[in-house]
Amino acid sequence: MSVTTPRGFRAAGVAAGLKASGGADVALVVNDGPDAGVAGVFTTNRVKAAPVLWSQQVVQGGVVRAVVLNSGGANACTGPAGFQDTHATAEHTAAALTSVSPRLILGAGEVAVCSTGLIGERLPMPKLLPGVSSAIRGLSRDGGLAAAEAIMTTDTRSKTTVARGSGWTVGGMAKGAGMLAPGMATMLCVLTTDAVAGPATLDEALRAATRVSFDRVDSDGCMSTNDTVLLLASGASGIEPTPAELAAAVTEACHDLAQQLVADAEGATKQVAIDVVGAADEDEAVEVGRTVARNNLVKTALFGNDPNWGRILAAVGTTAAAFEPDEVDVAVNGVWVCRGGAAAEDRSKVDLTGRDVTIRIDLHAGTSAATIWTNDLSHAYVHENSAYST
Repeated sequence: MSVTTPRGFRAAGVAAGLKASGGADVALVVNDGPDAGVAGVFTTNRVKAAPVLWSQQVVQGGVVRAVVLNSGGANACTGPAGFQDTHATAEHTAAALTSVSPRLILGAGEVAVCSTGLIGERLPMPKLLPGVSSAIRGLSRDGGLAAAEAIMTTDTRSKTTVARGSGWTVGGMAKGAGMLAPGMATMLCVLTTDAVAGPATLDEALRAATRVSFDRVDSDGCMSTNDTVLLLASGASGIEPTPAELAAAVTEACHDLAQQLVADAEGATKQVAIDVVGAADEDEAVEVGRTVARNNLVKTALFGNDPNWGRILAAVGTTAAAFEPDEVDVAVNGVWVCRGGAAAEDRSKVDLTGRDVTIRIDLHAGTSAATIWTNDLSHAYVHENSAYST
């Protein structure tokens, strides 16, 4: 259940001293081939971290043989010096890998870099680069779980997945517990497959998958500067699935990881699915779901076990979606508390004592639907984020 489940991949996770806790903070994933195709999607935040800018360029080349990731520092908003640090990390990784694996002769342009942590501070390179060397020495087919642990920040648990095709596999790891309002990606995610697939096919599969998984997660309405999802293909299975088969497996893996992200959201006591149906088109369904997911009055009501459907309806009313206010229905955990824009079943029938919550909104404006996944807003979220940088 990790990035090393597909054939052709090794990984490692080590402690380099970037985290004050002393925990693992440098991860490395290596593609031993024979292929090295790649696709990537990145944050649409205009403020992009240096590793994002670097990896975007690398992915355009269509070949990635290694991904080095660190927690303990985002390397975002660090100027030209921060970008040089990313470049130096890629150069060091490429040279060190080549020295111990001559069959893996590679340059810096075949190394993607990902970072996560506090924004605005440069990484301590005298610690990071030796950490990369240590990770290279620790590379193994069993290193996927250690790599997943090394990229955690405020996560309480590592997140890994596997989706199986016919003779080929997709594996993955992700991190993220806050700043989860992705635009084309999530915090950090590396997906691997031993299927035979070129960059164009990988890109098509990845974009189709992220559109209905990570892009539908909206934990706190905050978009990261570092969001990155990479899909690497080794071709080690020798099997070339159809584009549809590959997309289905990648989507399965992304959906599983997205659900794990929501389940581990900072301070969350509720895991919430907002199902919007009867929309004029899919984009409007997404808009309505995302608006409700980001509404603090709705999120705090859920934290207090209050099925306050009036707040939900008010949030829907702030969107540009097509609907008539006196035709909207709202159900909370299966109880239709609102029919035709007015009170319906007794709200006391709604059971919110469990962790899982489903809000269903029927706009009666069309036939399109979409689901957005979010969580409640608790005291713990406020506490954790008020003291994050101190």
